[in-house]
Amino acid sequence: MAEQEFRLDAVDFDGVYEGKSLIAGADVSFAVAPWDIGEPQPAVVRLADAGEFRGEVLDAGSGLGENAIFLAGRGLRVTGVDGAHAAVSTARERAAEQGVEVVFTQSDVTTLDGLPQRFDTVLDSALYHCLDSAQRTSYAAALWRVTRPGARLHLLCFADVADRGLGLPMMVSQDDLREHLGGQWDIESIEQTDYTTSVTVGAFEGMGGARLRHLAMMIDPKNIRTDDQGRILAAMWQLRAARA
Repeated sequence: MAEQEFRLDAVDFDGVYEGKSLIAGADVSFAVAPWDIGEPQPAVVRLADAGEFRGEVLDAGSGLGENAIFLAGRGLRVTGVDGAHAAVSTARERAAEQGVEVVFTQSDVTTLDGLPQRFDTVLDSALYHCLDSAQRTSYAAALWRVTRPGARLHLLCFADVADRGLGLPMMVSQDDLREHLGGQWDIESIEQTDYTTSVTVGAFEGMGGARLRHLAMMIDPKNIRTDDQGRILAAMWQLRAARA
């Protein structure tokens, strides 16, 4: 079978939440979603500890809800939005199990139809790099529409930096962020940070080279970076911006 070129539109997000293949027609699956670590992202925790979230919070691309649930547990009013029905359903179940009130809704993040202009802070934890160029422009405008004057944006996306241990698809440049967000958002800083995945080196090695190439990925076990639980770390841009 010929190797497939990685395409964003081939990624089946509903499928991966249901334990199916990540890419339609390719044998590429994970026991859990690579971004589902069962807890909030450490970078999000650090932002919360620094008081960066205030008022009504929108978690754009909320996935299985761990970041939104964490922020709601800190006393914030949080709405999580995701395009995948399976993700929204599971996030609601997790919030109920933890006794935390979060509004989770399924919506196209490039339009955010049905959401009013009421949010004071936006979190994007690994959504932006899943969008193509046209979608990124629409997404920036949609976020501007649903936020109040003075709103803050905290965005985490795959960074186009040299990492000898891990090569990722969908990497984003700082110029790309400025191009697509700069019209609606005053970018204050873009810094490099780490994103914790649920995947261990052993899990990636077990996939084999051919399946990794389906994902346009590479790993070098000798140089891979992991946390103290053995979970692989990915290089991310952490962007801070204010609503223009």
